[in-house]
Amino acid sequence: MAIGDQIKALLRSHIEGDDEHFLSVAMQVAAYEAKRGHGKLADELRGLIDEAKARQHVLGAKKPTPIAQPRGDLANLLNASYPKVRLSDMVLSQGLRTRLSRIVKEHRQFTKIRSHGLSPRRKLLLIGPPGTGKTMTASALAGELGLPLFLVRLDALITKFLGETAAKMRLIFDAATNTRAVYFFDEFDAIASQRGLTNDVGEVRRTLNSFLQMIEQDDSNSLIVAATNHAEILDYAVFRRFDDVVEYEAPTPELVIETLKSRLGTFISPGFAWKSLANAAASLSYADLTRATQEAIKDAIIHDRDSVNENDLLRSFEDRRSIQKR
Repeated sequence: MAIGDQIKALLRSHIEGDDEHFLSVAMQVAAYEAKRGHGKLADELRGLIDEAKARQHVLGAKKPTPIAQPRGDLANLLNASYPKVRLSDMVLSQGLRTRLSRIVKEHRQFTKIRSHGLSPRRKLLLIGPPGTGKTMTASALAGELGLPLFLVRLDALITKFLGETAAKMRLIFDAATNTRAVYFFDEFDAIASQRGLTNDVGEVRRTLNSFLQMIEQDDSNSLIVAATNHAEILDYAVFRRFDDVVEYEAPTPELVIETLKSRLGTFISPGFAWKSLANAAASLSYADLTRATQEAIKDAIIHDRDSVNENDLLRSFEDRRSIQKR
C-alpha cells in the first residue's frame, strides 16, 4: 500500500472510530518506514502503537467495528447485515472446523501478522453442494470477527452495458479498502464461469477479467469470500487468485446425528434410534436437516407436545426429498 493510501486509511478509520483498523494501518506505516531504512522512526511508531494498545487494554476501550451501511451507488450493490452466528453454531467435520478456526485466529492476530510483512488468508473460495454450510460460513466469519457482512448483489452488478459492470466491481473493491468487512460473492459461478463456454457473452467475460485483476491487486484488510455449488465450471484462473479453497461435502451419518441433536435441542424424545434416522436422512443436506427438524418441532408445538417423535422426523425427511425432486 502506498504511503498516501495509508494516510487516507488512517483518516477513514479515525472518522469511523475503528481503532483496530487504525492501529493495523499504523503498523503497516511503521513496517514501510523500516524497509526504507528509517529504523528510529519505525521504532518510535511501534512504541506509540504499543502504548495505544496498552491504554485500550487498561481502559477496556476495545470497540466493535462500527456499524456501516452502504451509501450512494454501493447501496444498490451490497446488502449489509451484522451476523451473530458463530462457528460453534455450525455442525462441521473436524478438518473443516480446524481450517475455519485458523482463519479466524489469523484475523484476530491481524496486526501482529502484518507487522512481519505477512497477510492473513483474506481471499476464500468455498465450494461444494447446496445446503452444506457455505453461506453460513460467511456469516460465522463475520460474527466471529465482529465485522459487517456485505452480500454482493449480482443482479445489480452484472449489466449489459460495456464497461459498466467493471466500474461497479471497482466500487466494491474500493469499499473493501475503505471499510473492513466480509464481502460475500454468493453463486460466484455467475461471474466466474469458464471463458470458453458456449453460452458466454462478452460482458460476462469482461466481468471475470475485471474481478481477477481487482482481487489480485486487493491489499485491503477485508475478507473476500466467494461461494459456488458448481466448482467444475469455474474458470481455471480463478483458483490461484484465492488464498484458500475450502471444500464442503454432504454430512456423514455421524454428522447427520450431530445436526439432528443440535437442532432438536429440548424436543428430543428418549430412545431415539439415531442410526436408523441417519440412514433415513441419507442424501439430505445440512440445510435440509435443519428445515426438517424445524418443521417437526412446529408440528409438535401445534399439537401441544413437548417433544418430537421419530415418525415426525421421517415424515419431514420425505417432505424435503419431494421438494428436492421438483
